[in-house]
Amino acid sequence: MGFLTGRPDQDHQVDFSVNPERTGWLMKQGAIIKTWRRRWFVLKSGKLFWFKDSYVSRSSKPRGVIPVTSCLTVKGAEDVLNRPYAFELTTSQETMYFLAATDKEKEDWINSIGRSIVQHSRSVTDSEVVDYDNNLPSR
Repeated sequence: MGFLTGRPDQDHQVDFSVNPERTGWLMKQGAIIKTWRRRWFVLKSGKLFWFKDSYVSRSSKPRGVIPVTSCLTVKGAEDVLNRPYAFELTTSQETMYFLAATDKEKEDWINSIGRSIVQHSRSVTDSEVVDYDNNLPSR
């Protein structure tokens, strides 16, 4: 099934439609049957959710969810799949493949997911983040 796709009902308390970090259509390759299916993706609260259609509300039930904290890498995968605008998301258990409609869309998703991985990483807490540009030592 892939990642936490068997437990999306736990996340129905998330209001997917309010202030998501990113939304859009992507093609997703099935984990068992390797067909491509068009799904609506919502990146919010450190999780990547997907739905069958783009009408999403608080009561919508996602078809699957990937917590970004379980992701090790997100990167282009055109060379792996031999398809344009492909990218992959890898955890310690598996690699999931996606197709965007354009190169810009692919790069935007990779950047958004990558940023979310960093923001929700357990290895960096807010108290450990230092903005060196704004915290220069006084002279």
